[in-house]
Amino acid sequence: MNHTDHVNLLRRGVSSGGGVWADFGSGTGAFTLALAELLGPGGQIYSVDRDRGALRAQERTMQAQFPQALVHYLVADFTQPLKLPPLDGIVLANALHFQKYAAQGRVIQQLKSYLRPGGRFILIEYNVDQGNTWVPHPLSYQSWAKLARESGFAQTQLLATVPSRFLGEIYAAVSW
Repeated sequence: MNHTDHVNLLRRGVSSGGGVWADFGSGTGAFTLALAELLGPGGQIYSVDRDRGALRAQERTMQAQFPQALVHYLVADFTQPLKLPPLDGIVLANALHFQKYAAQGRVIQQLKSYLRPGGRFILIEYNVDQGNTWVPHPLSYQSWAKLARESGFAQTQLLATVPSRFLGEIYAAVSW
């Protein structure tokens, strides 16, 4: 996937420019960069990952491609409580599948607590329910819709899909 693919996965879930968003488990920032493009200079992004080196690489790329973007880089485990302002939106891309199925609901509840009323939660995940060594606990769109409902989200909508040679398909879904 490339930058355009990342932007297209998020586009329909990011309703307008600006706002305060977080990208949890952001790594080197593929989706943080996509958020920066979609939010524009009026947006603010909290990029959270426990890998300091990945965040430094992300910061360099962000400075080169979106120097006007306001990004706060937080070295932290997103499954633990964080001090964040109320968020208009969350992106969780290819990170939930590292949490055991039994813990995923708790993690979603923790992240959901950061959202303002009416905030959007965008999940990007492999569209399967069987994992492997590298993607141990993926959630199909149907499984995500069920977990989102159980976590108190009123609606979930499939935004986009892209083929993946790794596990067939990746989807983006928004819940609010």
